[in-house]
Amino acid sequence: MGIVAEGITKSFGVPPVSVLKDITLSIESGDFVSLTGRSGSGKSTLLYILSSLDDPTVGTVRIDDQYYDRMKHKDLHHFRNVKMGFVFQFHYLLPELSAAENVLMPARKLNLHQDKKAYASELLDRFGLKDRFHHLPRQLSGGEQQRVAIARALIMNPSYLFADEPTGNLDSVNGDIVMNIFREINAQEKTTIVYVTHDRGYAELARQTLQLVDGQLMPPPSSGKEIR
Repeated sequence: MGIVAEGITKSFGVPPVSVLKDITLSIESGDFVSLTGRSGSGKSTLLYILSSLDDPTVGTVRIDDQYYDRMKHKDLHHFRNVKMGFVFQFHYLLPELSAAENVLMPARKLNLHQDKKAYASELLDRFGLKDRFHHLPRQLSGGEQQRVAIARALIMNPSYLFADEPTGNLDSVNGDIVMNIFREINAQEKTTIVYVTHDRGYAELARQTLQLVDGQLMPPPSSGKEIR
């Protein structure tokens, strides 16, 4: 299983400008992968294409042997909700809902929120938010809000977690907390994690680093740096 991308090109505008250029890669199930590169290198665009949130101009992406561009819209939506979790630089929590209610939103879409209540509490407790279950987003710090967003992404026990600059708005302490959560999830749950980062130290925590330069894949840097 895993993700296989073949000949991915992504262009925008008229005349078209290529942001990604003939990218072919594979990500094995259970892998821990960072996407790096300078601003404008195409790393977030690639993440969105790998995660089915955007379509390539040319090329194909296969996830668990399924081509998502061949799936019906309803089937793709269900596939995302069950198989994938998403974390972004901004938390996108609903301001009128508590931390627990925000975590349960993906389950509510499938009418499984009652069944997932205990797991939502377990996740929040696991992420150091035991006393924040009923707090609204405005009552949480930036780091706490991001941890709630990660718990929301995990509530359906996804096979894949995609994160776009998840530490971008956090200080180093909270950034380390988030990355340690990712490593724990990957090690214990075998969740495949693909994340975009501009931080070299966080990039080097991955088992596989994919570096983009001007829309093309470059040889990866050495890995293995530990959070201090």
